[in-house]
Amino acid sequence: MNAILMNNVLYLAASFALVCFALGMVFAAIRLLRGPTAQDRVLALDTLYINGMLTMLVFGIRSGTSVYFDIALLIALFGFVGSTAMARFLLRGEVIEP
Repeated sequence: MNAILMNNVLYLAASFALVCFALGMVFAAIRLLRGPTAQDRVLALDTLYINGMLTMLVFGIRSGTSVYFDIALLIALFGFVGSTAMARFLLRGEVIEP
């Protein structure tokens, strides 16, 4: 019976985490749309991809499969590359140097 209780607690904690991440994604999307500067929009995109990655990790914990962990890794890689390209663009005005 103790294992069943722990599974229920883990399921409830994962559900609460998903709600919190979804709320964070909503606020980040609002900042992305209303951000007065490009830096605000870049930070909102970073927050969106980090919350998306964490959401996939929580889905993986809830379902017990490793497919979601691979998806989270891809989101992290693409998010890092996108953030780096955007930072270069904001600093230099071009992403690829001639």
